[in-house]
Amino acid sequence: MRAIIQKVTKANVVVEGDLISEIGNGYMILIAVKDTDNKDDLAYIKRKIANLRIFEDEEGKMNLSLKDTGGEILLVSQFTLYGDARKGNRPSFTESAGLEKANDYYEKLRDELVNEGFIVKTGQFQAHMEVSLVNDGPVTIILDSERIF
Repeated sequence: MRAIIQKVTKANVVVEGDLISEIGNGYMILIAVKDTDNKDDLAYIKRKIANLRIFEDEEGKMNLSLKDTGGEILLVSQFTLYGDARKGNRPSFTESAGLEKANDYYEKLRDELVNEGFIVKTGQFQAHMEVSLVNDGPVTIILDSERIF
């Protein structure tokens, strides 16, 4: 699994002109599922999201997690995170999981984060979404369950 985590002061998702989700302070997370992902990949990404310390403490150091600050999560499925554009100009998405698996893992991640006590709002799976955010810092962290970076 791959995740792009952005620390935000606000974020929202609009589908067909309708606001479907919005948050204040927290994380805007783009998530992608790879065809070879398994429960260990899901557990790794969930653990990293839950414990990542990218909020400033009283000394201005990134030392606080989302649990510490009480922020929200806006979770958006984005298969294009596995787009491979190394050859030619049109990305290949052959590593992305199929719709059923991608949606299943997306929903499991949402549910597991909710079970950890987070407020999680979502985009709309397989919809054309307009995602807006104000990146705070800016702080953007890339996670990959294969630990390639």
